[in-house]
Amino acid sequence: MTKTTPAAPVLGPRALGRATLARQLLLRRSGLSAVQAVEHLLGLQAQNVKPPYYALAARLDGFTPERLSAPMAAREVVRIVTMRSTIHTHTADDALTLRPFVQSARDRELHSFRKGLAGVDLDRLAAISRELVEAEPRTMKQLREALLVEWPDADPFALSVAARCRLPLVQVTPRGLWERAGQVALTTAEHWLGRPAEPSPGPEAAVLRYLGAFGPASVKDMQAWAGMTRLRDAFERLRPRLLTFRDEHGVELFDLPDAPRPHEDTPAPPRFLPEFDNLLLSHADRSRVVPPEYKGRHWSGNQAYRTLLVDGFLAGLWRLDERRKGTDGPEVVLVVEEFGDLGTDRRREVTAEGERMLRTMAPTASYDIRFGPVRAPRG
Repeated sequence: MTKTTPAAPVLGPRALGRATLARQLLLRRSGLSAVQAVEHLLGLQAQNVKPPYYALAARLDGFTPERLSAPMAAREVVRIVTMRSTIHTHTADDALTLRPFVQSARDRELHSFRKGLAGVDLDRLAAISRELVEAEPRTMKQLREALLVEWPDADPFALSVAARCRLPLVQVTPRGLWERAGQVALTTAEHWLGRPAEPSPGPEAAVLRYLGAFGPASVKDMQAWAGMTRLRDAFERLRPRLLTFRDEHGVELFDLPDAPRPHEDTPAPPRFLPEFDNLLLSHADRSRVVPPEYKGRHWSGNQAYRTLLVDGFLAGLWRLDERRKGTDGPEVVLVVEEFGDLGTDRRREVTAEGERMLRTMAPTASYDIRFGPVRAPRG
C-alpha cells in the first residue's frame, strides 16, 4: 500500500500577516532594548536618518530616540550597505557577518558598471580605498576624486560604487544620530569597530534568522529580502528542521517549528511605519500586509512613503508637517491620508497611536492630528 504525504496546511494572507507582525514586534510592543531589536529584526532599512527611530518607536515599549542614538554613538550599531544594496542599521556583530553573507550580490552589482570600470584593477581599487578611508573617514566625493587620480579615464560614479561594493563601508557618526547633523563620511567596518570581519555564518544560519523575523516565507521571499538568488539549496538542507505550509496560490512556505503563528483574528493595533520599513520590503508576495487593491500605492518611482497599518494591513499614508508657533515652540501636525474611510472607531484607535508616536518622537512639541484622503499628486 502506497503511503501518501499529508498536504501542507494552507495559510491565507491574514494568518501570514499575523505571524509576521508577531515576529516584527508589531502585534504588541516589546520590552527588548534597541540593540536587541535591531539584532532580532536583522537590521532596519536606513536610507534616511530618521526611519530606524520611527521603526523602533512602533515596536518597542518605552522607546525614546536616545535608546538608538546612544548605542550608535558607542559603535554598538552602525549604518552600512547590506541587503538589496541599501543602507541598513545593524548591530556591530551583524555588520561584520551579514555583509560577507551578501557579498556575492555586491560583486554581481558591479557587472552593471563594467563599462565605466574598464581597465580598473578592482583588487587594487579596494586596497587603495581601504587605505584612504582608514587613514581618515572620507565622503564619497573625496573618495572618487582620489580614485580618479589612479584611473582618470574611468567613470567617477562607477569608481565610488566599486569601493562601496568591494569594502564594508560604514557611515561614521554623527551621521545617523538623532537630531544631529552630519555629512556621510565613510570608513571600513573593521576600522570603525576595532575588530576584523568574521566569516559569514553560512546561508542556513541566515535562513533561520530570516524566518524568525519574517516567516513563514518562501524561498523567493527570502531572496527578495536579501537581494540574492540561489538560496533554495539552503532551505532544502534545513527542510528536516522546518515546518512547511502553502499559501493560497500553492506556493510552499517554510517556518521554524517554535515560531509564533497567532490566530488570524488576533487583534492588530494601528501602527505608523516609516518609509522603506522592511515589513513591506522583505517578501516577494506582500499580500500578507498589502491588500491587492492597494498594491503599489505606497510607492512612487523609487520613493516609498510612510505607511499606516490598520488591522494588520496597509490602510493609508502619513506625513508630518512641522512648523514654529511663534514663541510657543514647535508644532507638529500629523496628517493621516486614508485609502478608504476608516470609520469612527478605527480613527479613534489611529489617533491614540498617533498621539503616542508624537509624544515619543516630539515630546516638547504641541501637535494636531488630521485625517483626509490621499493627496494627489505625491512626489
